[in-house]
Amino acid sequence: MVNLSSQRRCAVRPVNAEPKRNDSMVPQAAATTVVPEMSEKVEAEDYERLAKELEKASPLEIIDKALEKFGNDIAIAFSGAEDVALIEYAKLTGRPFRVFSLDTGRLNPETYQFFDQVEKHYGVHIEYMFPDAVEVQALVRSKGLFSFYEDGHQECCRVRKVRPLRRALKGLRAWITGQRKDQSPGTRSEIPVVQVDPVFEGIDGGIGSLVKWNPVANVDGKDIWNFLRAMNVPVNSLHSQGYVSIGCEPCTRPVLPGQHEREGRWWWEDAKAKECGLHKGNLKQNGAAHLNGNGNGAAYANGTATESDIFNSQNLVTLSRPGIENLAKLEDRREPWIVVLYAPWCRFCQAMEASYVELADKLAASGVKVGKFRADGDQKEYAKKELQLGSFPTILFFPKHSSKPIKYPSEKRDVDSLMAFVNALR
Repeated sequence: MVNLSSQRRCAVRPVNAEPKRNDSMVPQAAATTVVPEMSEKVEAEDYERLAKELEKASPLEIIDKALEKFGNDIAIAFSGAEDVALIEYAKLTGRPFRVFSLDTGRLNPETYQFFDQVEKHYGVHIEYMFPDAVEVQALVRSKGLFSFYEDGHQECCRVRKVRPLRRALKGLRAWITGQRKDQSPGTRSEIPVVQVDPVFEGIDGGIGSLVKWNPVANVDGKDIWNFLRAMNVPVNSLHSQGYVSIGCEPCTRPVLPGQHEREGRWWWEDAKAKECGLHKGNLKQNGAAHLNGNGNGAAYANGTATESDIFNSQNLVTLSRPGIENLAKLEDRREPWIVVLYAPWCRFCQAMEASYVELADKLAASGVKVGKFRADGDQKEYAKKELQLGSFPTILFFPKHSSKPIKYPSEKRDVDSLMAFVNALR
């Protein structure tokens, strides 16, 4: 086998910072590969043209082209899910290839077992990238192990995934991902099969120094699975337990029949923002994909929300910022209040809309006022500081003779549970 590393310039580096082992490439029987010399910076228009030429090409053809073009300076990003298809395609090309993966430290045991199976099945050594221990320590010490449930997953993903990926890609000129358009139609519907990476940098540094290949961009998820079954390759055992899209253990759960695969990722957040930042440059930039400070989706135009409002009823009072400030200051109210702090894009708020409206109807003549306060966007910091907002929805009861509101502690948001909460306090 031709030693590719000896044909390249000394600037070629492995994915990780440690010296690459000689056997980290898949051995091939007889094929030899002549690796073309790459220019210092890749031209965007060249890859736009190539993307159009390969639009109808098979994943096998696309990966073969990528490996031919970049040789030892390209690697497959393997996540421990159906990305094993990329490795199988790479093996079928007969060319040597490299694989790297991000070990966040929070993966399922089944995923680690899967990594081992893949290494043995293909004869590869996955080049693992780990988060910076000091950064992880600072995050956990300041915010705890599960802060992402309260303030969004973006910060944790940035420390455990995005920054390690950035380090990995600085040792490459190109990478191969398993992104598909059907994974998240709201954010990934415009993925090309090859592009100049719009976010990350490669060996030579600067935007334009890295090429990103997405060979299964146009492939349906069901066709990926048909391929995996036909080739009898190892798969993550979590798939048989209802997991489709697999990430970190605390942030991944099975999906029900008929649910989209991304419903199992960061399920406590808005369904329009199921991204961690690894593919930020490919996200469709529209109102639905706009991220607020919580890492959840909320669309704004000139600072004003554009979603249709929820909790609409003649028996519900819409509180403005001055309104809820006045309510919170009162020490001797004429009647008690129950108020929901909500965001109209939040699917948990949407799910409780019917029961909360019914609660307002039942309490219409009871002397208990039922209100709502939109607490996302510009109001979020105030709500977190002054109104005990942790996540959406947060429900508060303002007693008749007390200035301090009482936070509803349960996740049961049916009308009977809410009514029991009100009856116990009024």
